Amino acid sequence: MIWDSSVMHVTNMGRARLSSARRKLATLRDFIRSRRAEDRRALPCGPLRITLRLIFVALSAAPLPAATVAASKPIMVYYMPWYVAKPYSSDWGWHWTMNHFQPDVTNASGERQIASWYYPLIGPYDSSDPAVLEYHVLLMKLAGIDGVIVDWYGFTSYLDYGINNTATARLFDFTRKAGLKFSICYEDQTIHHLIDGGRLTPSDAIPHAREVMLSLQTNYFADPSYFRLNGKPMLLNFGPQYFVTNSNWENIFSALSPANQPAFFTEDNRLPVGAGAFNWPPMWMRQAPGTAGVLSSVALRNYLAGYDQKASTWPAYISSAFPRFHDIYQKAGVRNYWGYLGDNNGDTFRETLSRAITNSSTLVQIITWNDFGEGTVVEPTREYGYRDLGLLQDFRREYLDKKFPWRTNDLAIALRLYNARKQQGTNAVVSSVLDGVFTNILSGKLEAANLELDKFAKDSTLRAAAGSKP
Repeated sequence: MIWDSSVMHVTNMGRARLSSARRKLATLRDFIRSRRAEDRRALPCGPLRITLRLIFVALSAAPLPAATVAASKPIMVYYMPWYVAKPYSSDWGWHWTMNHFQPDVTNASGERQIASWYYPLIGPYDSSDPAVLEYHVLLMKLAGIDGVIVDWYGFTSYLDYGINNTATARLFDFTRKAGLKFSICYEDQTIHHLIDGGRLTPSDAIPHAREVMLSLQTNYFADPSYFRLNGKPMLLNFGPQYFVTNSNWENIFSALSPANQPAFFTEDNRLPVGAGAFNWPPMWMRQAPGTAGVLSSVALRNYLAGYDQKASTWPAYISSAFPRFHDIYQKAGVRNYWGYLGDNNGDTFRETLSRAITNSSTLVQIITWNDFGEGTVVEPTREYGYRDLGLLQDFRREYLDKKFPWRTNDLAIALRLYNARKQQGTNAVVSSVLDGVFTNILSGKLEAANLELDKFAKDSTLRAAAGSKP
């Protein structure tokens, strides 16, 4: 799939009028919803609390009022491939522990102690686990996400970079199966770490980065599933943090063939060699006097408006949507906390998603699928259930695809399949049956997939083969 920006947008003047009207509708809609909001802290403890939470957050993703269809644009989600967990691996990785938390310790509700204020619906997981990757891509597909942008640290076997690279390749195996696009966000901060660790010298930095680009060209850019914008492979950079000049990147990209010169996006500000930039929760604004470390809704709106204004002069830009920001770093003893951006009963996600879909951006980026350390997750959690994915479904149906069929209740089938996978062990017969369920879900045959899962739950022979109790 090649997205052509020349046919993706209506005129800026027309879009501005539409965006203004939609934001007024969104403000009224969100005010009404806020009156209906429940305080989750009043719910009982234990499994009943979790069940009621899921019911509440599903109801909070109620259908939106009708609105004019926006110009077509893809929705991508930012993905972290860096989790290592028992029992799939032999130990717990840093991103679950941050050298402070102990996931082998569980509380009275059965939740493990992890480096996050939020708890995954499936519990802490390993990013290389096929059952997890299948669960993730099915949720993305059913939520109306078009692809993933993976936070990537290169291919060097240093720190956890090699493990993350392997997990990224495994994720892409599943995104291909699901018909999702994929792209890379290269972290050039790795150059600092490789130099500090004695793995590179400063004079080796650009030659190493050129090797990194050649690796991407060989392994990913030519892949039919790699996301291309106007014929160019899209590449993001989280920064830049080491290669800060435009000439650095011109030198680095000169290693690539003409067909693979990237559509390059940096954070917040465009480099001349790039197509544009992407925005991110501006937690640096929480340092302003009187904020007490909290990023207010007013400050956030001012940042987003300023970003949209400067981005309107670029060839392309990426607009991001996010549900909250609440990092665990200070409690873990890693660093001072970045700051706090409240969830506001889903209003933060509604507002940023509405803006990203209706403005003149080229692409919507959801921040993030699963950065549990910073709390910007839309992956289902025990705290918010499927709410954020349900909102995404509603916005896709409202603005981009009136016929988008899936609803919040449909998302639960991914969890049903995940649980069945975990019960099956390595049994080949059961695995074949569940492979058929996966295929049916991707084909849109959810009724048939649910029937197969019902059969698995009731069939004592299958359950015995999977090692489950009758």
